[in-house]
Amino acid sequence: MICSYAAMDKEKLEGLKALEKELGSILLAFSCKEVTPAKLSSEQLEKIKNLEKELGMVIVAI
Repeated sequence: MICSYAAMDKEKLEGLKALEKELGSILLAFSCKEVTPAKLSSEQLEKIKNLEKELGMVIVAI
């Protein structure tokens, strides 16, 4: 499973902001999907690891 920030239309965003105000807390909305990891060679994995180090991010191949 992989999750990312949820895309929201104006109405949903307004609802989220209203609840944030009511609760006095910052809320984050995520959307999740089932995914299957890509089957990569050692060389391909090494390239991904190097790019992760360069960018300071985690990269997932699906």
